[in-house]
Amino acid sequence: MFGCLRIIRRAIVVFTLIGIAIAGIAVSHVMVTAHREDAQRTDAIVVLGAAQYAGRPTALLANRLDHARVLLRRGISQRIITVGGKRPGDVTTEAQAGVRYLRKRGVNRAALVPVPVGSDTWTSMQAVAQRCKMRGWSSITIVSDPAHLARAAAMAHRLGLTARVSGTVGGSGSKVTAAYVARESAGLMWFWAQRWLPDGVRSRLPA
Repeated sequence: MFGCLRIIRRAIVVFTLIGIAIAGIAVSHVMVTAHREDAQRTDAIVVLGAAQYAGRPTALLANRLDHARVLLRRGISQRIITVGGKRPGDVTTEAQAGVRYLRKRGVNRAALVPVPVGSDTWTSMQAVAQRCKMRGWSSITIVSDPAHLARAAAMAHRLGLTARVSGTVGGSGSKVTAAYVARESAGLMWFWAQRWLPDGVRSRLPA
């Protein structure tokens, strides 16, 4: 009886320590990636979607689009992929709102590739990976909020893409707050955990 209790207590301690270690690794990965400027020449710059209203990007999405425009001018890529679908009541998609925003700021239409699909990071990345495969592109530079980059890059890698990252600097979403890091670290751990689930179960779960 007491022997079983000791085994259970030890198991709880071991699993608790493992959980703490994994959480520490996730937080560290989110923080390191958030502060890393990894933009190198790639096949495409990918702007992850965020809310828009009647075709007008929110400050968060506009900040990402402006950052992508800077990277385009620097020659990081010859094209920008804007990605994101629309929510109930929207008149357009996040991807199309991004295209309109960039066109108004002088970006050539030929450099813009809208992918009007995706309601979260995982479905957006899947759509991007599919479009890249169709075009023969294998490398991307992900543009998003700094704390969001680690999870987005992990998804891109799992989908077979070579992913670089470049976080927004200044403006909406660019602050690496404790709350944002905690949320993204939890999301990253959940994404890692899903790899060990059966395919049938994993396909029904949000990333």
